[in-house]
Amino acid sequence: MANLRQASLRHANLALVARTVLGADVPPSRADVAAVTSLTRSTVSRLVDDLVAGGVLEEVASVVGGPGRPGRPGTPLRASTGRFAALGLQIGVGHLAARLVDLSGAVLAERLVTTDLAGSRPAPTLRRLRSHAARVLAAAPDGCRVIGAGLALPGIVDATSGRLLSAPNLGWEDVDPGPALAEPLGDLPLQVGNEADLAAHAFASPAPGRHREPSDFVYLSGEVGIGGAVVVGGAVMTGRHGWAGEIGHVCVDPDGPACRCGSTGCLEQYAGRLAMLSAAGLDAGTTSAELARRAHEGDEQACAAVRSAARALGIALSGVVNVLDIPTVVLGGHLAQVGDLLAPEVDALLGRRVLSAHWVSPTVVVASDDPAPGATGAALLALQKVVTEPVRLTDA
Repeated sequence: MANLRQASLRHANLALVARTVLGADVPPSRADVAAVTSLTRSTVSRLVDDLVAGGVLEEVASVVGGPGRPGRPGTPLRASTGRFAALGLQIGVGHLAARLVDLSGAVLAERLVTTDLAGSRPAPTLRRLRSHAARVLAAAPDGCRVIGAGLALPGIVDATSGRLLSAPNLGWEDVDPGPALAEPLGDLPLQVGNEADLAAHAFASPAPGRHREPSDFVYLSGEVGIGGAVVVGGAVMTGRHGWAGEIGHVCVDPDGPACRCGSTGCLEQYAGRLAMLSAAGLDAGTTSAELARRAHEGDEQACAAVRSAARALGIALSGVVNVLDIPTVVLGGHLAQVGDLLAPEVDALLGRRVLSAHWVSPTVVVASDDPAPGATGAALLALQKVVTEPVRLTDA
């Protein structure tokens, strides 16, 4: 029993040290870790030795003195690069993506293919993704251990069974993607999730154990449609069945255009990529960057399309913020490409329509222009076990 308690304590302390190092803004020394965790320096040193030997952490060049580092040199610690990684996959209406991401959040290898998958059949699409996954896994650096995989899908997902229940913009219903991807993945566990939830996870935690501010926000993932996620305390709030965050299907006008979901006047019928391009008089193959360029140059139709999207976003999001009391909104996906045009109008509408705006001003943040953040989020979520259970890796 005493040995069991001792092993349990070691497991907890390994996780504590790993979490402390991986979550630090500046690579800490062993002394820094001891100060933060209240563990003795000798205990920290032993645990760090195990984590370094196991490939979870690595030591970088020593520094002497400097702010907060007087006296003897320290050896900073950080996440190992290229030793552990996870595969992130994403199927969007307009693309397929496969990415290999390591503990530092760096992309080690990727394949991103632009394609039109609206109305596609699941089996051939999954075969294409399987081929991309195999190529990315084959490109892993020597000595890199892939410990998991995740798949981001644009629809309602049963995370427990790994089934896609419905993806209206793809035209898919009741699809189990796991068997089709089994060949390249082998024994790798596959986690299937909603692409907006996973993109929001990537924004909240750009590397395992590392969190960015704000820790509470509403995330919008724009592609053909509009996905959404709510993040509280750095964690995605998935709801009772895992289906929370479908902001794209918040009704802006009940008498508005029909939506693929079966309702009318949904947000994505005004702010989805195809809706904005159509309103601007542009064909479906036009990029959001081109739409933004035209709007910046004063093209009347492009400007009207942006204004219409911004108005719809402001109406939908003000209701979300009023209900949830989360005043920060992050625009991702194609919305990020036109974010500098949308943000001022959305911000103004939130200021007028959010009840609490008199005391806390709503904020609109534009995410980086990444075409497949869900793939990154899927990989990062699979890497979380390094933070929570490093003993499984160090003792392997």
